[in-house]
Amino acid sequence: MKKLNGLKRVVTLALAAAMVVTMGFTPAKAYAYEAEAVYKIVPQIPTDLSGKTLIIHSNDVHGAMDKYSQLAALRNELRARGADVILTDAGDFSQGTPYVSTTKGMYAINMMNAMGYDVVTLGNHEFDFGYEQLKKNLASARFKVVCADVLDKKGNTIVDSNYVFTTPSGLKVGFFGMETPETQTKVNPALIKGIKFLSKGELYTCAQSQVDALKAQGVDLVVCLSHLGVDDESAPDGHRSVDLLAHTSGIDLLLDGHSHTLMTVKDADPTEEGNESAQSTGTKLETAGVVVIDNATKKVEDMYLVKLDDGIIKDTFISAVDKTIEDAVDAEYGVELAKSEVELNGKKAPGVRTQETNLGDLIADGIKWSVTKEKGALTVPDDHVVAITNGGGIRATIKAGSVTKKDINTVLPFGNTVAVIYVKGSVLLEALEASTYCTPEAIGGFPQVSGIKFTVNTAVPFAQGEAYPDSTYYKPAAIRRVTIDSINGKPFKADDTYAVITNNFVAAGGDTYYAFGSATNQFDTGIVMDEAVMEYVNTQLNGNITAKDYGTPKGNITIK
Repeated sequence: MKKLNGLKRVVTLALAAAMVVTMGFTPAKAYAYEAEAVYKIVPQIPTDLSGKTLIIHSNDVHGAMDKYSQLAALRNELRARGADVILTDAGDFSQGTPYVSTTKGMYAINMMNAMGYDVVTLGNHEFDFGYEQLKKNLASARFKVVCADVLDKKGNTIVDSNYVFTTPSGLKVGFFGMETPETQTKVNPALIKGIKFLSKGELYTCAQSQVDALKAQGVDLVVCLSHLGVDDESAPDGHRSVDLLAHTSGIDLLLDGHSHTLMTVKDADPTEEGNESAQSTGTKLETAGVVVIDNATKKVEDMYLVKLDDGIIKDTFISAVDKTIEDAVDAEYGVELAKSEVELNGKKAPGVRTQETNLGDLIADGIKWSVTKEKGALTVPDDHVVAITNGGGIRATIKAGSVTKKDINTVLPFGNTVAVIYVKGSVLLEALEASTYCTPEAIGGFPQVSGIKFTVNTAVPFAQGEAYPDSTYYKPAAIRRVTIDSINGKPFKADDTYAVITNNFVAAGGDTYYAFGSATNQFDTGIVMDEAVMEYVNTQLNGNITAKDYGTPKGNITIK
């Protein structure tokens, strides 16, 4: 994709000014998680906060740049009430919208610099663009980054493992960071070679050593910035934040991320040793977390979740910085990316939900290329790699003529990322059978593909089996309609393992793809689908979508 050099210069100037102004296991202890937390709005926080230190925290912002201005306004208001304020984040700020992903996370760093963040840890999506890119991004950070459980080739932590923040009032708060070990399966492995993520029992040993080290430095409180989450799928390996708390002692406060959970765990008796407090704010800055610490007792006194809605006036300066970034990115998306000699069919029916289309081919080719261009990214031979995307995720037709980035984004507007799953051929066949069960009638799960040729015999009725769990779709009781004719020109084998490049929605079992959702070996590249297609068109097609390449469907799908 073309570099946004002009865009970077515009934003860098604005941010330069900004930086001058702003700086399977059950735990022994029961934890109550609020499925829908009760928000305590700003007026409920005491008006006199003198003698208090407030930790304001975010997690899983995922590019929601427009919300930072409200977070800044909240910070300013609480500081004006007399509190010392520490601003922290528990990871996943680098990916999620074009406003951060177009610069591979750099704009997120710039905005957080302008915000004046103090201490943050890393989320799995910080690694989406590779370790080398992450190092470049963090070199520009004006805040402290801590992470104790990610090691380089020499066995050293890739950033500082902990940090002691001393407030103007003299309170010493020790922070350490913990990254989810799931990063190694959620990120393109070719981009994180040589990096080790501690897992299982190693997490607890690592965390305890950090607590002990901070206590030895005489801190008043120990705070873990955790990107572990509380998802059930993380329970068998003991990778949840609750597991970490159950296997360690001395953590006074855990600020969590990763599972997008609204969570408040308030210590019932802050005077008693061994009771921890924990909080998490959901995602996309819809909510901010506030923790009140009494400087005299050096204990967590209260905790709040504050909804960042229209009731909070935006900070005008941060709002202006955000507008500079968003306007520049929006303008960049309006420029011409390519020229197309043909119309690319994105209609529902007849179209992407009923049959193979040239636009479906282009998208499937693009996401396949986005992964396979990195040598060593996959663990199967090239002739065992295919791409599938659901027709329901393709939302518009592209007319012949000038094609802008906005045109591609309109076709793929959901922000889905490119994912990879490894499945047996039999699972691939089941997914295709389930996803064409009503063909030629339209269905959102209809597969647009690359690297695979298959036939659907609509004269044969679908053999409906049991309903997939939590789904309106059904598992095929037998494979009767679909025949896979070849994979990359070679015979299909039901017992072989294939890499299926798809989007994160399909990989998670969305639409008719429940069979994919249970794949244990998979990872999310973090590459946004529209950007993958843009780069493919710009780099591989040299900005020219020709009639020779995409004038008609390629014949990947035959419907009898």
